[in-house]
Amino acid sequence: MLHTSDFDFDLPTELIASHPLHDRDASRMLVVNDKKIEDKHIRDFIDFLKPGDVVVFNNSRVIPARFDADGHEITLHTSVDDKNWWGLCKKFNKINIGDTLTMVDGTTIDVIDKDDESGLLLRFNCDNVFDVLNKYGKMPLPPYMKREEETEDKERYQTVYAEPLGSMAAPTAGLHFTDELLKQIETKGAKIVKVTLHVGAGTWMPVKTENLNEHKMHSEWCCITDEQAEIINNARRVVAVGTTSLRTLESAYLNARQSNQNVRVMPICQTTDIFITPGYNFGAVDVLLTNFHLPKSTLFMLVSAFAGLCNMKNAYKHAIDEKYRFFSYGDCCLLFRNSGE
Repeated sequence: MLHTSDFDFDLPTELIASHPLHDRDASRMLVVNDKKIEDKHIRDFIDFLKPGDVVVFNNSRVIPARFDADGHEITLHTSVDDKNWWGLCKKFNKINIGDTLTMVDGTTIDVIDKDDESGLLLRFNCDNVFDVLNKYGKMPLPPYMKREEETEDKERYQTVYAEPLGSMAAPTAGLHFTDELLKQIETKGAKIVKVTLHVGAGTWMPVKTENLNEHKMHSEWCCITDEQAEIINNARRVVAVGTTSLRTLESAYLNARQSNQNVRVMPICQTTDIFITPGYNFGAVDVLLTNFHLPKSTLFMLVSAFAGLCNMKNAYKHAIDEKYRFFSYGDCCLLFRNSGE
């Protein structure tokens, strides 16, 4: 049985990318196909596609979800409805249920509930939460960047195809893509499908238990339409751009199995808390493009399940030796599903 410590590795802090490269498509791409490793570039992504492939992106738009209220920094992560949100707060223990917090513009927020995992349940007393956040919120950069938001983050911590608002973190594998690269995918004879998964708190939450079975994933809302499911089900191969796209696709695959439908995916519009670790049998995704992930994170567990733990440890060692850039603003890797581990 694997444990959380099996997914640990040493990462020099200087390899953590705190800022994006000047050009979106300037990133390096490490290709991992079974035990073979190749140093490539994101512009080479097209060379690995075949006519009939379907490339699946997550089109969720990042909310400027971080804001200050009465001296407390709060980051929203999950919407209950238009007025009520769960949010994380650095001074969690200093806020009580029943408290009212005030933002810089005078908007008041009532503290409805508290939870050690989800943080604070907040009710906004305003007409439109998004309008307020767009004016006074900041992009929720990951803690490991250890810096405040800068002007360029408004654009660069967002994919060029982002549409529906809902994420508290960017689906970062998509940050490498330009409009030109998207056109090249279709010129190659592949199709593009843009599903939605609103990224929540689980993307940053460390695994605190040594036993993987004891870790609880946060739920995230995702959607695949009838039309998109039909395109995906007729794909030669499905290439997921990002772990959020993969989790959406595999959730739809599990729904199909549970409904005894002999298709790759079913249309879905629901929450998912799918937690993928080695031993999981993938049914929807053949190829995965993803960034490099944190040690002992659920995402490193996911890529290890997809490409093989031994293969991924070797690949990450190579990436560290070759000084690839890690995490949200870092480089990426192209993984082919490994059936041998």
